[in-house]
Amino acid sequence: MGCRSMNVEAFRHEFATAAATAGFVRRELASTAAGPVEAWTRGNGGRSVYLSAGIHGDEPAGPLALLELLRGGAFGDDGQWALCPVLNPTGLAAGTRDNAGGIDLNRDYRRHRSAETRAHAAWLLARPAPDLFLSLHEDWETSGFYFYEIHLGADEPRLARAILAAVSPWLPPEPNPVIDDHQVREPGWIDHPADADLPNHWPEAIFLAKNACPLSFTFESPSRAPLARRVAAHVAAVRACLAFG
Repeated sequence: MGCRSMNVEAFRHEFATAAATAGFVRRELASTAAGPVEAWTRGNGGRSVYLSAGIHGDEPAGPLALLELLRGGAFGDDGQWALCPVLNPTGLAAGTRDNAGGIDLNRDYRRHRSAETRAHAAWLLARPAPDLFLSLHEDWETSGFYFYEIHLGADEPRLARAILAAVSPWLPPEPNPVIDDHQVREPGWIDHPADADLPNHWPEAIFLAKNACPLSFTFESPSRAPLARRVAAHVAAVRACLAFG
């Protein structure tokens, strides 16, 4: 489903200004007709956290939330930070889920058919696996907030519950007991194995799990909710993760 397109060039300029002010360093990963895929990094030691957004072009809340987090000082001086705010520039410019070539980039981390995914996966593999991966998405079919958790280590349910509590002022948890063919562990919480639902169609989170990322959350806000509330929910979810432990 399409949505109103995003001014990708204006967003990239705003994000670049905020990132440079916060001491992040830019790297261009791939070129597209709507602008480059970029990664922004900062820090040398401590916990490593990687955040991504904009892999589906009809999901603008994620990029906007990353910008708000950046401006709000969410990424402190301690730790290592990596941000990819616009993984699908052509999709965001057109307001379409797929890129200009008709590829769902978040199902392309196994076969790497797209130039964007090939370049991004190579960049990820050239870096140590992050300790925590957070991916910001939206869902057109739900009315509440939910997330997928993938953990390779010990189960820590307090973090999942802290995320849902932090989001609750803006969005309720998705009430359905089955979301996208996944049985929920608790309302709004899908405990997902480190395997793709379709073997040849890996999402970014599965790719990272297969390459030793021990913990990831894929946040999904309901596209039917007002944009400001979706953005606020993502900001709250990320801050809850960063504050935990």
